Amino acid sequence: MARPGGGDHGARDRARVLSRRRIYEGKVLSLDRDEVEEPGGVRATREVVRHSGSVAVLAVRDDGAIVLVRQYRYPVDEALWELPAGRRDEGEPPEAAAQRELQEEIGHRADDLEQIAFFYTTPGFCDEAMHVFRATRLVAAAAKGDEDERLEVRAFPLRELEAMIARGEIREGKTLVALLLESRRSR
Repeated sequence: MARPGGGDHGARDRARVLSRRRIYEGKVLSLDRDEVEEPGGVRATREVVRHSGSVAVLAVRDDGAIVLVRQYRYPVDEALWELPAGRRDEGEPPEAAAQRELQEEIGHRADDLEQIAFFYTTPGFCDEAMHVFRATRLVAAAAKGDEDERLEVRAFPLRELEAMIARGEIREGKTLVALLLESRRSR
């Protein structure tokens, strides 16, 4: 996967893969066990979750309210407030994935879409790269949600979201990043 914003890396700045064994291949991710020689000569076994990448969208209505979705997340056994977000399909441009997720999750598309962040979600064990967009000039579009998603959609004023962060009510990483960037932007 390309590393946007990753800079120029020479060969000695990258690991050399000595062997790779695919442990698991699923719909959402794969798991590899790699024997590697890392920069500086360190030899190690690394278990790596392989992921096609993802997008998240800070959807800002014309009145300034920000649209979040609340959904149950089995791995943490909790319903969380989050940005509309999802996995990129193979070869899908991040912008197209962002528009698809907006339509699927909140029934809108954006006339203006600006990338505000790019980061690796959990680089200690996963190669997932996330593109975060700020969407404005939202236009209603037919929602086409996934059958296995039960979403509550709600718009919040930024000040309320800042208070929710302070109280520990928003605990999901991509949402925290985007809301803190929006808070800084609004100053």
